[in-house]
Amino acid sequence: MAPEPLPAGDLYRRSDLTALGFRTTAELADVETLVGQDRALDAVRFAARMRARGYNLFVIGAKASGKHAAVRSYLTERAATLPSPDDWVYVNDFKDQHRPRCLRLPPGDGPAFAGRIQGLVADLRRTVPSLFEGEDYRLKRDALEKDFASRGEARFKDVAEEAAKRGLALVRTEHGLIVAPVEDGKPMTQERFAELPQEQREALQAAIEEVQEHLRAAIHKAPILERERQAAVRDLDRREAAALVDLEIAEAREGLEVPPPVAAWLDTLREDLIDNVAVLAQPAGTGDGDTAPSEPPGGRFRRWEVNVLISNDPKAGAPVVTEDHPTLGRLIGRIEHRAHMGAMLTDFTLIRPGALHVANGGYLLLDAGKLLTNAYAWDALKRALYAERVVIEGPMESAATALAVSIQPCPVPLSIKVVLFGNQNVHAALSAMDPDFGDLFKVAADFEDVMDRDPEHDAVYARLVATIQRRSALRPFDRPAVERVIEHCSRLVSDVRKVTARVGVIADVMREADYVGRDKGHKIIRAEDVEDALEAQRYRSDRVERRMREQILRETIRIATDGVAVGQVNGLSVAQVGSHAFGRPTRISARVRVGRGRVMDIEREVELGGPLHSKGMLILQGYLAGTYAPDVPVALQASVVFEQSYGGVDGDSASSTELYALQSALAELPIRQGIAVTGSVDQMGRVQAIGGVNEKIEGFFDVCNARGLTGGQGVMIPRANVDHLMLKTEVVEACRRGAFAVWPIETIDEGIEVLTGVPAGARGADGLFPPGTVNRLVEDRLIGFALARRKFLGSADEADD
Repeated sequence: MAPEPLPAGDLYRRSDLTALGFRTTAELADVETLVGQDRALDAVRFAARMRARGYNLFVIGAKASGKHAAVRSYLTERAATLPSPDDWVYVNDFKDQHRPRCLRLPPGDGPAFAGRIQGLVADLRRTVPSLFEGEDYRLKRDALEKDFASRGEARFKDVAEEAAKRGLALVRTEHGLIVAPVEDGKPMTQERFAELPQEQREALQAAIEEVQEHLRAAIHKAPILERERQAAVRDLDRREAAALVDLEIAEAREGLEVPPPVAAWLDTLREDLIDNVAVLAQPAGTGDGDTAPSEPPGGRFRRWEVNVLISNDPKAGAPVVTEDHPTLGRLIGRIEHRAHMGAMLTDFTLIRPGALHVANGGYLLLDAGKLLTNAYAWDALKRALYAERVVIEGPMESAATALAVSIQPCPVPLSIKVVLFGNQNVHAALSAMDPDFGDLFKVAADFEDVMDRDPEHDAVYARLVATIQRRSALRPFDRPAVERVIEHCSRLVSDVRKVTARVGVIADVMREADYVGRDKGHKIIRAEDVEDALEAQRYRSDRVERRMREQILRETIRIATDGVAVGQVNGLSVAQVGSHAFGRPTRISARVRVGRGRVMDIEREVELGGPLHSKGMLILQGYLAGTYAPDVPVALQASVVFEQSYGGVDGDSASSTELYALQSALAELPIRQGIAVTGSVDQMGRVQAIGGVNEKIEGFFDVCNARGLTGGQGVMIPRANVDHLMLKTEVVEACRRGAFAVWPIETIDEGIEVLTGVPAGARGADGLFPPGTVNRLVEDRLIGFALARRKFLGSADEADD
């Protein structure tokens, strides 16, 4: 028996918030947490409090679901109760400058420590030159110089005495010291030396060579003496500077909590300052105090700087950091370089922190999709979580050249909770393809897309609308406007018993309604403002829909909306253009003849049909084979096609429509063209639910309405989709006055009765369908095909049948 059309009240479920007793949202209290997400928020709380390694969090949810704001809000509240993490600074390792050291300081002490070291060096640069220019230092230096000068002179005095014993003297010439014979207290001339007897000359020559040997020994000892002098000067400088450096370091440490590693570094700093006191002794402004020509700017004093990597407010609690662009450098930190004389130089002062450093001791929030699309970032994050430390490294460490100086900063210990945000597809892909993912992200917070729609939840939803209104600084919404927002949120999920949980979508509707109300001068937003905003939203997006409907109305695309036809049914599909979805009627036709038991899907034959559509066709064939003439070989040759379809076809929502077309063609019964059909079918002939039911009904209604409603038009839908109906007002009103109809269909038999007006018929006790019924006509036609095939081929059928 054919079902009755649905009453208008079943086509749209209205909200009634009268029981709440409010006039506008200004009278409603805010919601304290995200509505309808108790399970997901419990997972967030569990992950945030779980201290064991690997209990990082993956938040699953659709875009604009409010998951990011909700998670960040809870983590911020939780982080405020946690201690502030320590500061981290990088300093020079004076023994190995290519491996800077990292030092931990109490929270907030990093900048103060760096400032004191900077002040220490600045003070030394001012005071050390004065120290070495002072009277006390000059006296000690002069005494030292005189001592070494006298030691040098003593060596040559000894040589002179040896020479005098032999009648010789040391003579200073422009070529240096020479040994010459003496006569009458004066050096002997060459002429006079030549006049001496040979024996005397030989004796003097032997004495000269002997004294010269002593002279050479004295000269050879001069560099050794000079080195001793320089060492003595350095020792003097160190002794003089040590007291000053000790005083400055003591002042720098005063009032600071200095952990043992920091104290150890201060000791090495003291030794390095003392060792390099000559650099500090150069007066400022001499041209080579700060920078030598071969050094980068500030190079001489950069070695004593402190690079504050991370500093935390001691009263702020743990950090909650969101990194919107998680590249490798922004995640684990980077080392910058400075161009100087054709080379790329770097040092510990050019180390920059990453998000892991900034969030260390707290929570780091990342978008999983962005993280995975940035080269090396995902692997770097896993290494850091496994090792529990952050190693700053570039992606091309092995590609370093001689023109790029690199350093290897010491790793920073890591204690962090990472929160990834993504949809279900990203979570499933990581779970399936990366074995480390499940080990590092043991907790999933799965945010709901929808929530229940009932009186209890309607009250909470109204408060959610009020909360969004206030936080977005919108005008108050009156009660009918709130009801219209709830109804639209139910339409968004195509379910009268559910509403969307995507807070961002709700907020967008409210903002657009506020815009409309502001233009109208309304101080309170009304239901008509919400309706006008939704209509404007559709108008901005429906250009393609209107063009396609225009093609139908001009009969460029042939869609009949009245009359009857054999083997032809109007099917319905949903097209998506951006965020706008709309229903589109499609003519489906079927032709039959005697054949070899094959139903040909033309879409599949030309490779336009997808796997789900092909599955639906095979189910359809199973229904035909199991329902009609089960004891007779199938001798049907049929073809089914989506007419004027030039793109891909997929999904099984038209399988019932295709079956109706085949039944009509086999029974030779005309089908009402004013009725469109949607719904999939199983092999038992039960019509099953489909998606996009509202868009499909409205798409066919718009075509019929444009041509003029006759009262015999409508849409057949699966009965399981009745709870999904939230149709627009025009459709509901047309159904209310009987100009349009929506039939809920449970089985194929019900549907074919609506389409043809002929009873489907049930198989009786004699095993036959009643005469004149649709099923009897179909079965008789199939038996006729089988007999015709046997007659044509003879008693022996083809061997391959």
